Amino acid sequence: MARSAPPAATRFRWPPSAPIFFLRFQIETALTRRTASPALTQPSEHSPAPTPPPQPQPVRLVEDDPYVVEVDFEAGRRGRSSAVMEVPAALPEAEPQADGVPDHDVVMWAVVFAGGIGSRFWPLSTPERPKPLLSLLGDRPLIANTVDRLTPLIPPERVLVLTSRDIADAVHKAIPDVPEANVLVEPRPLGTAAALAWGAHEVARRAGGRSVCCAIHADLAVAFPEAFRAVLLDAGAAAEKHRRIVTVGVRPTRPEPAFGYIRVGAPLDTESGEMRPGGPRACAGFIEKPAEFLAQELIETGALWHAGIVAAQAGFLLDSIREHVRELGPGLNALAAGDLGRFAGMIQSISIERGLLERSEQVAVVSGEFGWDDVGTWACLRRARDLDDYGNGVIGPAHFTDATGNVVHSENGTVVLFGVSQMLVVSLKGITLVTTLDRARDLRPLLDTLPGSMRLRPAQ
Repeated sequence: MARSAPPAATRFRWPPSAPIFFLRFQIETALTRRTASPALTQPSEHSPAPTPPPQPQPVRLVEDDPYVVEVDFEAGRRGRSSAVMEVPAALPEAEPQADGVPDHDVVMWAVVFAGGIGSRFWPLSTPERPKPLLSLLGDRPLIANTVDRLTPLIPPERVLVLTSRDIADAVHKAIPDVPEANVLVEPRPLGTAAALAWGAHEVARRAGGRSVCCAIHADLAVAFPEAFRAVLLDAGAAAEKHRRIVTVGVRPTRPEPAFGYIRVGAPLDTESGEMRPGGPRACAGFIEKPAEFLAQELIETGALWHAGIVAAQAGFLLDSIREHVRELGPGLNALAAGDLGRFAGMIQSISIERGLLERSEQVAVVSGEFGWDDVGTWACLRRARDLDDYGNGVIGPAHFTDATGNVVHSENGTVVLFGVSQMLVVSLKGITLVTTLDRARDLRPLLDTLPGSMRLRPAQ
């Protein structure tokens, strides 16, 4: 019999074979939200010594589910770091194979969005070194990681990359296996809905309107590429079978206002009378970037995060765009005629989420666990990078003493952090940025005050 959680306990799901930082971050996020409680606040050096905590183990496995751990916050009063690190060694070492997932015979194309400077990663990201070309998650650029993880499900010759003219050569150099003809250069920033329309048009022109294409951003973090490809294949098969626009949903770990949310409806595969986990369901509503309170309500009702991935047959996608995305309507005939310049000059920019997913009733969702995150801000790197024992994420030389939960990116000597937490330090030749991870979520107020030369070419 499963034991019930104590009043002060919270359960966290551990994706099979996930790296330790994934679970650590989930627990630490919850602990951070409780820091207002005196029992969990770190005492200052002048405070009296705290009462020794009770002895029950703060983190333990749940007996009826080997992939869920339970954190007893009352037992973890020794402070954030100890509670976070006491993860049982009995967690699974291998990722189990999913049961009941049918084999699919779907030939898929990919449309990868790799435009934009990525100003939230200033000063590392600049017009000369834009976000898709940054090595934020390891030693390879984001765009190269994206193309690699699609293989072998979608080989490079079936990958279309949409990017801007000023970085097209650098993008192709980072992904040499993708044919040069597959690097589509936007005449101006189009917005993701228009970029998707162009990509779907190219897939239909090259392979036919019934061909399935999936659209994906180049700035996603994926811990388990094989599980990721399995979910993509599920999405493609559902798009082909049900003639829907199929999104990919992942289980939320926090109320994040920067993401889209998918309300999950009825199952689409009902022939067997039993819905398999993660299988295709109707989308009962799509909400893009809700306020935090609404995001919390959506999570409580079972909504999923939108992983920024959609799949559909190319022809159906174009028909849906023509029906719902009125901002693109004036230019679609020009696109069909191959006049890209005229198309770009006749449309208004809008996102896929606002223009299509919030408006169409032919949207479905498949879900899965593959260690997803959106590499959207400096703060997210604490979830996407390996962390040290005190929750610090670092690229480059750094030294930490009594420092927890920081992010450091150094290309210009050693960074030393002493007695601080939740800080961001980016050290490049000629410039160093220091701020909190919270303020780093939106650097526009800072960038608006900087001289143009510093904003566009900070590392001189």
